Amino acid sequence: MSPQVARPEVNPRFPTVVHMLARTVQAFPDKEAIAFQGRSLTYREYGRCIASFARELSDAGAKSQRVAVLLPNSSDLAISIFAILMAGAQAVLLNPAYTVRELGMILDDAEPVVVLYAESATEEQKAFFQTIGRAKVRQIKLGELEGWAFNDVPFPSPIVGQGDPCILQYTGGTTGRPKGVNLSHSAISTNVWQRQELVPAIQGRDRILCCMPLFHAFATSMCLFLASYSGGCLVVMERYKPDLVLDTLENQKITIFPAGPTIFSGLLAHSGFENRNFSALRFCCSGSAPLSEETLRRWELATSAPIYEGYGMTETSPVLSFNPVGGIRKPGSVGVALPLTDVQVVDVESGTRIASVGERGEVRVRGPQLMTHYRNLQAETLEVMRDGWLYTGDIGELDEDGYLFLRDRKKDMAIVGGFNVFPREVEEVLYLYSDVAEAAVIAVPDPFYGESIRAFVVANHNASIEVEALRNHCAANLTKYKIPADISIVAELPKTSVGKIDKLELKRRIVA
Repeated sequence: MSPQVARPEVNPRFPTVVHMLARTVQAFPDKEAIAFQGRSLTYREYGRCIASFARELSDAGAKSQRVAVLLPNSSDLAISIFAILMAGAQAVLLNPAYTVRELGMILDDAEPVVVLYAESATEEQKAFFQTIGRAKVRQIKLGELEGWAFNDVPFPSPIVGQGDPCILQYTGGTTGRPKGVNLSHSAISTNVWQRQELVPAIQGRDRILCCMPLFHAFATSMCLFLASYSGGCLVVMERYKPDLVLDTLENQKITIFPAGPTIFSGLLAHSGFENRNFSALRFCCSGSAPLSEETLRRWELATSAPIYEGYGMTETSPVLSFNPVGGIRKPGSVGVALPLTDVQVVDVESGTRIASVGERGEVRVRGPQLMTHYRNLQAETLEVMRDGWLYTGDIGELDEDGYLFLRDRKKDMAIVGGFNVFPREVEEVLYLYSDVAEAAVIAVPDPFYGESIRAFVVANHNASIEVEALRNHCAANLTKYKIPADISIVAELPKTSVGKIDKLELKRRIVA
């Protein structure tokens, strides 16, 4: 059975995100496009700022090359991303908090001709940037690029082509050499349209809050490109702070709130959350990591705003599936495949046998939003892209309606005494305990069972958790071999730069 999706209007498809922006500037010139720290730009002004900076980058030789950008969340970052693309260059979006060691590895691989960095960069970073002889270095002061709002510069003609490189996004959070994901304009712009088909914004009306780092693929897609596609206003926060997020949701009349699971659980646990006014909020989108069913239930009970969970990865521009607005929404599922996208579950061993309904296996996908390749990594590209399919490394299952349920990462699956244990299943049970705010489960070596399960739990605000009571809760909901052998109550869990719980760091701490 296919889910019935509400389609209030035909959603146009664009060959590139620059074409998308040009249409929106023409259609909504006087609408508010972006708001940051009390200042805002209309789409006419936003377009002028972007076109002006694009001209500067073109004069610097950026066309058909790469431009690295290391800016914190700001109007400058949004303008820079579009300006790079309008100049016919490929945007290399980097975390401004990267160390010199991390930057050295990535910039050596990316070989940008221009590097954009913030005035707030560390002295060590600034000194390092001056040693990059092959690239022009440009410092940007906070709010500087808004100064071109009255500079009437036309968009370039012709606009970039759909097959041109759009974004080079480096995957982080794993060991070894960072992998640069090459994404074309066609892949990115098509993915914006695909997502709009299942989770539509209202043209010219929505206000979208971005408190996630815009250098991350989820925020770029679900905040920056979503707003520019729909003619909505992008409200940018420099960083996530619970009080400021709650103030902004209220005062700015936010209608769409994309965020990761740790943000939703963190806000729920924040003092005073229950007294906030969420009446303007139409819906929320969750992605980048699994959302527990208990967090979804508690959020919707408190705010009356549904969370539509989706799934994707950097290599897929990034969205693959969503629970559809106006259609069937299944808690615990990441929804159905986007238009033009095929999702299959196959056996882990060969990757060729298609699993039956409800059977777990590795998720593989194909569609127009897939990356072209990993930069300078042919063997790694061939490993994940086979016969037109991209093998995600995620373990999941499909139900009879085509809804995808993710169970774990292939590499995270534990084998306890010969039995497969998926840490996410254990985490879902821990989240059912009313006093648990966050939970992370990892596998650790065990001399008898081969591996055992260890859990780390953060308590809700002002709550106290007894380990034995939590262990009894697990025993009531899990078979014996899935019960954590050890449960630690901690003040906080380590997070990656984009707010995901960092299980690699938890494992490193155990080893240490």
